[in-house]
Amino acid sequence: MKNILVLCTGNSCRSQIAEGYLRHFSGGSAHIYSAGIETHGVNPKAISAMAEDGIDISGHTSNQIDEYRGIPFDFVLTVCDHAQENCPYFPAKATRFHQNFTDPAKATGTEEEIAAAFRAVRDEIKNFSQKFVAEHIPTTANS
Repeated sequence: MKNILVLCTGNSCRSQIAEGYLRHFSGGSAHIYSAGIETHGVNPKAISAMAEDGIDISGHTSNQIDEYRGIPFDFVLTVCDHAQENCPYFPAKATRFHQNFTDPAKATGTEEEIAAAFRAVRDEIKNFSQKFVAEHIPTTANS
């Protein structure tokens, strides 16, 4: 079973969303972790946006990358440029992938405009996660 780490700056939005979708699409065929260079807590708007799509991330925790030093990751996915530039070296065989997603926590405007920004990023991450699993994680659904 593959070990996947999703990394972003604060482990509050983008990496949490990606963790939720990667778990969903892999159907238990991989161990999914997410972490940040810092920890900011899981953003309630990310939890809400995911719940709208039927994915519950309310039990997720915001984790710091050093908590996972002993895990032999197969893949490290960075979902923001800051994390890619500041990701510590992992002495592992991990293959790195990078896809920058806009930080929805920085969205401004009305509550509905901010919610729309979270949904837009959620949908981008959903598409990325579904494609990643289809290409890299052997599951009974895609093998």
